[in-house]
Amino acid sequence: MAVTFYGVNSGSGLKKLDEYLLTRSYISGYQASKDDITVHAALSKAPSSEYVNVSRWYNHIESLLRISGVSGEGCGVTIEGFAPVDAVATPPAEDTKATAAEDDDDDDVDLFGEETEEEKKAAEARAAAVKASGKKKESGKSSVLLDVKPWDDETDMKKLEEAVRSIKMEGLLWGASKLVPVGYGIKKLQIMLTIVDDLVSVDDLIEEQLTVEPTNEYVQSCDIVAFNKILLIHALIHLICVYRI
Repeated sequence: MAVTFYGVNSGSGLKKLDEYLLTRSYISGYQASKDDITVHAALSKAPSSEYVNVSRWYNHIESLLRISGVSGEGCGVTIEGFAPVDAVATPPAEDTKATAAEDDDDDDVDLFGEETEEEKKAAEARAAAVKASGKKKESGKSSVLLDVKPWDDETDMKKLEEAVRSIKMEGLLWGASKLVPVGYGIKKLQIMLTIVDDLVSVDDLIEEQLTVEPTNEYVQSCDIVAFNKILLIHALIHLICVYRI
């Protein structure tokens, strides 16, 4: 069901948004989506730390946009007085003129003339730059939602989360989290993470890191709640639409 927000750049609007995000990691669902992008773009600046939940959510979406992008479709969101960008913006006039100027310069090039010493050096410099910047193509990424369960109601959940986040691996990025009541006074930690598929196995992360010493002092078990591939092409389209790249 679509969500509607009013005056997200006003104090009252931010307060409402903060209350809404008190029990949620994202605007809709269990992964970042177009809805988060829409609300993020509607905010004129980073929210004050006074709005704890909005600040947490805003910083997390900022990190996703920089690192892996956002691919979820969402349920639909409406922002009063804000119309999300639905198409790629036309390139600035200056860029168009610059391109035209480059085309004019190309027309003046003698394709059959002898290569000058200056052109040889430029070609060598370009080749060296390409070789130096050669990188292995990055593999796909996935967004994962984990349930991390404590031993009992006496487990220190703050230390449990610290123990979980202390696990560092290449290709692993911890995201937003929240405590969810299970029953009998027990709460579980629900936490998002982004992984590079070729570098991190979630099964190995659980079996070899999260449920062994020293983390198992606090962690009793872990379950995968959601596992979604991050579609980089869709994320790039979202970025182009929102930031008018």
